[in-house]
Amino acid sequence: MLWDDVYLRAAASWLPPAMPAEVAVALGLAEAEAVRRAQVTGVTIAKDSPPEMGVAAAHAALERSGCASGDIALVLHACSYYQGHDMWAPASYIQHHAVGNRSPAIELRQTSNGGMAALELAAAYLTATGGAAALLSTSDRFCAPGIDRWRTDPGTVFADGATALVLARGSGFARLRSLVTVGEPALERMHRGDDPFGDAPLATRVPVDIDETTRAYVRGRAGQRVVALMASRHAESVEYALDEAEVKLGDIDWFVLPHFGRRRLDVNYFRRFGIDRDRTLWSWSRGVGHLGAGDQFAGIAHLLESGRLRPGQRVMLMGVGGGFTWSAAVLEIGCVPDWYPETIAESQGGQVKSSGIPL
Repeated sequence: MLWDDVYLRAAASWLPPAMPAEVAVALGLAEAEAVRRAQVTGVTIAKDSPPEMGVAAAHAALERSGCASGDIALVLHACSYYQGHDMWAPASYIQHHAVGNRSPAIELRQTSNGGMAALELAAAYLTATGGAAALLSTSDRFCAPGIDRWRTDPGTVFADGATALVLARGSGFARLRSLVTVGEPALERMHRGDDPFGDAPLATRVPVDIDETTRAYVRGRAGQRVVALMASRHAESVEYALDEAEVKLGDIDWFVLPHFGRRRLDVNYFRRFGIDRDRTLWSWSRGVGHLGAGDQFAGIAHLLESGRLRPGQRVMLMGVGGGFTWSAAVLEIGCVPDWYPETIAESQGGQVKSSGIPL
């Protein structure tokens, strides 16, 4: 969809220390060959619960945004894995401890595409209701016994951490030009395989084994066309987002991609779309790992904090999640925010513009 008055006001992440990949191999947590193929250098590992990390990221994003509690018309919390309590609402926890108002607070489960789903739903909500701003958060801690972060999904290393983004109407450092999501629900079985429906979490096997369910699906008749089907839907999301934003792939300055291993990125992004790795955050994300629903928000925060964004640049966000859904969004950088580090401002010769964002 093409958006006219939706902006990114602030972004933040809370990432714990990373365990170097060589340490994981030495401890027997990962195989050296798997690390070599993925070309990852480390993965963030947390002791804190996902909602507690989410609150920390949300506090940082709200402080950077300048939004007051009353400005937040919606709270969306996206996650992929267990949040610390059974039959419990983590979105309300984020709202209670970070926002403190009574706006709707909703949890989203769209696996690794949860952050992008939150972005699209919040944009639609603000446009439809006239609300001032929305807080979007993600958080996960991928730990035993349910997840083996190095082996549950070969080619992807699961990381712990949280992210947050404040979306607003009126003004912000980046305008949301377009956001397109394409679905292919026939592929939901890829993460189910031939397993029966269970009566409780982890009823079939521990830890979760996405490689096993994928192999079971691919062995069937429907699985014979899965690679071509996934490539087609992925391309569709990207092409539609570019068309609606009236730009071409070559006009994009930065690509914020899922934090997959190198081989998976090569096949699905670098070679498929001809994306230059230097226009991605691969050199950084390979030392973080896959944050579930939070890769895109973390990438935006890193671009800001590392001083790489300039007014007039275009950024494309790409996401994919089991089910399956593919999302692509185009952002246009209008200014740098007030909290942009002073050292970065100095390195740009004093040409940094303040966002000057009142609500």
